[in-house]
Amino acid sequence: PQQRSGEDDWSDGSASLVRAATPGMLFQEDRQTSLHPLSLSWVLGYNSSLAVHSLMDGEDLVLLYVSSHTVVIYDVLGNRQYHLQGHTNAISCLCVSEDRRWVATADGGPDALIIVWDSFSGIPVRTIFESHPEDGVSAIAISQDAKYLATISASTVQRVCVWKWTSPTEKPVCSTELRPEFGYQDYVSFNPQNPYEFVSNSKTQVIFYLWGDAGLQYGTPLLSRQTFSSVVGHFSQSVFHFNNSQALTGTSAGKLVVWDAVSPCTPSKELRAKPHNMKATKLVPMQDGLTVLTVFESCIVTGDVKGQVKFYDGQLQLLACYSHPKVGPIRSISFSKTPPDPPGASPACSTSRIASSQPFVTRRVPLSKPRNFILSTSDATVLRVATDRTNFEKVMEEAKQAVNAIACHPRQALVAVGSRCGLLKVWDYQQTKYLVSRIFTEGIQCLSYDPEGYLLAAGFTDGGVYILDAISLQSSCKEFKFSHGPVTHVSFSHDSEYLATADEKYSVTVYKRVLKNGSRCWEYLAGLHSHYKPIRSILFGVHLDSNEPRLLSLGEDRQLVEYDLSSSTKDHLVVLHRDRVEQAAVPLCLAWYPQLSTESFILTANNCYKMKLYNTTTKKCRKTLLGPTYGSPLEKIQILPTTNTTDPPKRYLAYITKDKVGLQILPVDGNPHKSSAFICHPDGVSDLASSYDGRYLFTAGGDDCTVMKWEVNLNALDAAASLGGEDLIPFYSLLDGGREGKFFRELEDYFYYAQLCSHGIDTLETRQVSTHIPLEEIPSVMRAMGFYPSEEKIEEMTNEVKFSKYVDTGEQVTKINLGDFIKLYINHRPAFGLSMKKIQQAFQVLGYDNENGEKVIDRGDLLLLLQRRGEHMTEDELAQCLTTLMGRRPGGGESELDTYDPSGVVSLTEEDIPEEITAEIFAADILGL
Repeated sequence: PQQRSGEDDWSDGSASLVRAATPGMLFQEDRQTSLHPLSLSWVLGYNSSLAVHSLMDGEDLVLLYVSSHTVVIYDVLGNRQYHLQGHTNAISCLCVSEDRRWVATADGGPDALIIVWDSFSGIPVRTIFESHPEDGVSAIAISQDAKYLATISASTVQRVCVWKWTSPTEKPVCSTELRPEFGYQDYVSFNPQNPYEFVSNSKTQVIFYLWGDAGLQYGTPLLSRQTFSSVVGHFSQSVFHFNNSQALTGTSAGKLVVWDAVSPCTPSKELRAKPHNMKATKLVPMQDGLTVLTVFESCIVTGDVKGQVKFYDGQLQLLACYSHPKVGPIRSISFSKTPPDPPGASPACSTSRIASSQPFVTRRVPLSKPRNFILSTSDATVLRVATDRTNFEKVMEEAKQAVNAIACHPRQALVAVGSRCGLLKVWDYQQTKYLVSRIFTEGIQCLSYDPEGYLLAAGFTDGGVYILDAISLQSSCKEFKFSHGPVTHVSFSHDSEYLATADEKYSVTVYKRVLKNGSRCWEYLAGLHSHYKPIRSILFGVHLDSNEPRLLSLGEDRQLVEYDLSSSTKDHLVVLHRDRVEQAAVPLCLAWYPQLSTESFILTANNCYKMKLYNTTTKKCRKTLLGPTYGSPLEKIQILPTTNTTDPPKRYLAYITKDKVGLQILPVDGNPHKSSAFICHPDGVSDLASSYDGRYLFTAGGDDCTVMKWEVNLNALDAAASLGGEDLIPFYSLLDGGREGKFFRELEDYFYYAQLCSHGIDTLETRQVSTHIPLEEIPSVMRAMGFYPSEEKIEEMTNEVKFSKYVDTGEQVTKINLGDFIKLYINHRPAFGLSMKKIQQAFQVLGYDNENGEKVIDRGDLLLLLQRRGEHMTEDELAQCLTTLMGRRPGGGESELDTYDPSGVVSLTEEDIPEEITAEIFAADILGL
């Protein structure tokens, strides 16, 4: 009945769906095809620092847990998952109502959300915005009657709030702030018999709360080593005793603190003063360090660092103990809703029982109505404990440290997943089941299958490289250890004759397959310290005029290095070419561009949201294009494999940014509607892989210990691009004000003024009307529109247009029309314009602190920098620029030192420039912005 108390406040549609929902219905409905280009299909791994809850146990075993920003409802027997998606930040805490229907989740980032879900239907029945907007939520609890939530913020000064989530108001019922000396409160729990009481704790302080019409009151009882002349330890979790007069707190020293009100009587006035009257009355030694403390029916249940689960009565007398030598520190305990099947019944689900050592179970007093329970451990293992059969069944075993490496088999539906804890697993992503695993002593940093799918190479954090059999994961040769730092990239050549690695010490190492004693084996060829900043990509390709492999590496030092493998010998890796591919931006990733035209290209993406096409032979930049702009630059790109036989074939690009995964329609042209992205790992994506047929993408979340499988729907992406318009329509939307705006009209005016200038302003001859301007006028119009390209950028823009048709026609283009100019302008200008922040950053680097504490550059230093650093300016060029920027028409009180140039503008002397220049003076007074 209490669940219906707030349904009248929900919208009619969601309320009716919620009312009709029944347990297990999530997996009864056929899954509909997603309308998004990417949809989450499966999640591997979970957040082992948060609890795992049992939603159903018996004929079905259904678990609920958190993976990054997603809540996963996992049907173990049916091997199915349902995902509750709504958070944009990683979920920091969750709680489940007593009847397992309502699930409340909160996240830990900016603009944090609190969402209450109906676990029967998967519908979010309530979303609370701006609950704790600064740093999110550290702890959450739901009352026994499922009407109220208690939350604690994650900020330095923590705020405690009580919410009636069934009410539509966005404000808490009551709230209060806690003093920082109370420590970071990270656990909260309601009194099961009184929803107006709850308790929270940090490692050093327990706080009791009472709320009502008078607001939210709290008491902070003191407890130290001197209180009982015994070591207390750090507090782990606190709960209320089922007798309603006491509370309990577990500690890391294996003690149980018993709290009680000083006065046993409970008149109304004294009840309201109860939080202030709570006092530690006992310190009871229990077992090893307590990690979990909960009350279940008439039992007090504890879990500890040795994997033991103990049941006590109300007097703290031991009733039963469940333990197993292979179970790690307990993270959570969740009891089933119903008693287990009668003795002799077959197990409900096929889970793997822990082999060898048998569980140790002690029962001193028979438990009434024993329930099966789910254990989760801090080493990312989930177990089901059947109390009637006293056996531990392993339900899940996932990576307990960061997952940094994934690789997809080139011919089968297999994906390899490697983690920092040394666990390597191969997973059949069609059947969604694990096939084989191997544990290494060092952390796995990168993985790669060879093109035939027979071998799997793994790079490790200690610099080691293993070449493994792709099926058994057994080593096909001895370990190589020629890298001097963690291996960050590993890749095979197209013919599987070479293997290349890159490491954190900026070196590239190459291994070669050789014939020895009649058998093929691998040996070290050579290595080279080829970059002076981190290597972002290594890439094998094929020479255009032969079938020989070619190898390239790209670094943050802006160098694209190509190696001569055929000329390289033992311990000598030959460099064929070394090209600088960026002037100011930092290149971040590299890929071979599909053969969509006569010319062959290499594709790169940089930290300025630009994608660039380079001729594979000359390494000259042939095109600069606006890339996806979804909050952070592209970190990794991969051409999506295709089984499409259409002519010409449609090709797509998969990519990851800092926290998103996306798709891009090729060819890249700057059209924003041809790209789409979705949040996949809010705390950072570490790797990307594509299935061999391009139907699925896989992302690894690094420290969130998860891998996500995304189903690709290219028709949805094509539809979105079509709705965005054709030809110039998508580009007009990128101009301030669009096609009808003031900015576009100015651009048109400048464009046609440049046309007049090219014919001569003062001519009296009949003008030849044209829709084009000469390429020489491109820089002038760009600068008039507020984009100030460098000389190198001007050359790139001019060459991009000049040689755009050269490969096909052999002729150079000498002019450009307005439509092509708009595309050129949008693709080359800074993605987010010129910002004051960038000017201030430059002054932070180049300037010094004056007596007012401002970052300034000395006038003389600025003039010398402009003449000697970067693209050098001559003294005459500098004088002309400054005069144009700062010059005044005569008659304005000029100094005697001023002279006049032929245009009538007053030339400036050095003294007209301030002696000390701040970023603000430079932007406003010199640049005139």
